[in-house]
Amino acid sequence: MFKHLLVPVDGSDVSKKSLKKVAELAKADGAAVTLVYVSDPLPPMVYSDSTMAYGISAKEHTKACDAFAADVFKKSQTQLGSVKAKTLHIKTSNLAEGILDGAKKAKVDVIVMASHKRTGIKSMLLGSETHEVIVHSKLPVLVLG
Repeated sequence: MFKHLLVPVDGSDVSKKSLKKVAELAKADGAAVTLVYVSDPLPPMVYSDSTMAYGISAKEHTKACDAFAADVFKKSQTQLGSVKAKTLHIKTSNLAEGILDGAKKAKVDVIVMASHKRTGIKSMLLGSETHEVIVHSKLPVLVLG
């Protein structure tokens, strides 16, 4: 049915669980898989934890994002098992825009996304990246629950 799947990954449990379904779909269709990770190119004003806060340069931020993306891709590939995936790291502050840009760059024919299933107040406050991708995509979007 599909020849090339774009799968946004972020390292979350929802994302990891969906990769098993993606692997089944890719195997059934003999489809290629491209994983996309989107990171914000601008460093936050301050990184912080419970004990301290510190500033970070744009160069350090880029290095940290690249390392995190590589780790997410490695763990995602493990979840895919024997299905080998290409990877694409997109740097933009708009997640949905990054996913759509990744779809264009990888020349896929479908975007396969997991949904965090936010409802109520969380949905209103946090919005839905999946919904934004669906609204703006010219490609089919398969949402895994």
